Amino acid sequence: MNRIDWVVLRRVGSRIAVTVLVFYGLIALVESLDTWRFNYVKDQHGLPSAMLMVGMSAVKWTIKTLPVTVLMGAILGFIDLKARHELTVIHASGVSIWRTVRAPVIALALVSLAISLGLETVSTQVNRQLYPTPPGQVTMATPAGEIWLQQGSGDTRYVMMATGMQSGGESMGQVTIFRQDSTTDARIEAPEAILEKGHWRLPVATIRNPESPPRIVNDYLLPTSSTPAELRLKLASTEDMTFFELVGLLRAGVADPAIRTAGTMRLIKLLALPLVLTGSLFIAFAFTAGYRRSSNYGPAVLYGVVLGFVVFVITEMADRAGSTGVLNPTFAAIGPAFVAIVIGVTVLLHREDGRA
Repeated sequence: MNRIDWVVLRRVGSRIAVTVLVFYGLIALVESLDTWRFNYVKDQHGLPSAMLMVGMSAVKWTIKTLPVTVLMGAILGFIDLKARHELTVIHASGVSIWRTVRAPVIALALVSLAISLGLETVSTQVNRQLYPTPPGQVTMATPAGEIWLQQGSGDTRYVMMATGMQSGGESMGQVTIFRQDSTTDARIEAPEAILEKGHWRLPVATIRNPESPPRIVNDYLLPTSSTPAELRLKLASTEDMTFFELVGLLRAGVADPAIRTAGTMRLIKLLALPLVLTGSLFIAFAFTAGYRRSSNYGPAVLYGVVLGFVVFVITEMADRAGSTGVLNPTFAAIGPAFVAIVIGVTVLLHREDGRA
């Protein structure tokens, strides 16, 4: 790296860092307004842990807003370069715009990769330890304290309801099973259900049906296609799982296509973060690096804010579509980043050719 690279990197990097820190402070302030959660963590773990929980929650949300904050910070950095006439001198010296933007792109790719694999992992682990999502309460449609699972294999179909869970879902407590197939065992109750290879085993089961009195059966078996990895994903949001946990679970195998799709989308999205942020950087440079007769940069900043939110909305929409299986997870994760990079590179090519 030469002196030009250091100047551009210092100007752009400092403005991006300040913008991210400002957004982080605002998000942390919003997180601290959730007094019920703050007081709950404080009572359970103490005041320092409650403050750490607020900070780590803000980190998680700040990572989500990085496409917006990086684009806004990069626009401010390039405007600062133009206001100091440094960008003009760089262009006059014969350095191409590709050479000018090289250092920020490399640095941003490395930092974003460290964020997606390191900082995001730490924040997820801390949040899960201090304020975990109770099993079965991933969505508001599930009653508090209850775990509902749709299970089955072949022609056997049943719904399992439990009020306790151990070993990541491999052992359920206080289980009630409602059979949905053609069988006389309409309802089954058991204090425990243990997941074994290809079936649930109920050590002591009470079988009830409307036509006969209850009867007790030992080691009652119910076939299932679920695996321990799949249950861990079903009983926890993929947003609460780290990159390395997702890799391990997907390697172990997930039978449910919906769960597998959500986990794959989350995994690829973390890997695609450097591409998304690179696209934001290209867009910022493309819309601010051109020649201007006046020193009015208000429209450029406004365009940056609008484009930042457009990139954020498109990324989130693609995330939802990929998580639900509407779009292929790889396409949904990489598509928005590819579009942003293409837009930025196209505008830069026009500027390099002197057409804009």
